[in-house]
Amino acid sequence: MKHIKSAIGCFLIVAALTGCIHAQVKMIPLCIGSVEFTVEIADTVEKQRVGLMFRKTIPDDFGMLFVNNAEDYHSMWMKNTFVHLDLIFLNKSRQVVDMYINVPPCEKDPCQSYPSRVPAQYVLELRGNRARELNLKIGDTLFFILD
Repeated sequence: MKHIKSAIGCFLIVAALTGCIHAQVKMIPLCIGSVEFTVEIADTVEKQRVGLMFRKTIPDDFGMLFVNNAEDYHSMWMKNTFVHLDLIFLNKSRQVVDMYINVPPCEKDPCQSYPSRVPAQYVLELRGNRARELNLKIGDTLFFILD
């Protein structure tokens, strides 16, 4: 009986922790023209450090939005990333100011960096070549609302 209570208690703790972990993942809608995406928000140092590492696939309607406090020169890399990605840099007005299309995974250290060539506040990562498929261009404005 004691072991059953311990097992149930352990299960409840794991369930509670799992719920907390999932509650910390913020998702919002983001529109590129008339195409809607669900994007995961990376707004902490830890979330930005991990990014889309270790993901084996990226759905067509999914992305990750890196949220920085202010416009600045930001740099991305593809460490432990298994898929090609588009890196789309946005200014504080949510306009595209720079892009890297179909960036390959990093295969050996040191990994190449992909810096913004102008100040940006946000970086959107999408499946590789998705920006090209959507005909996304420098100067286009994306729509999303953050809390």
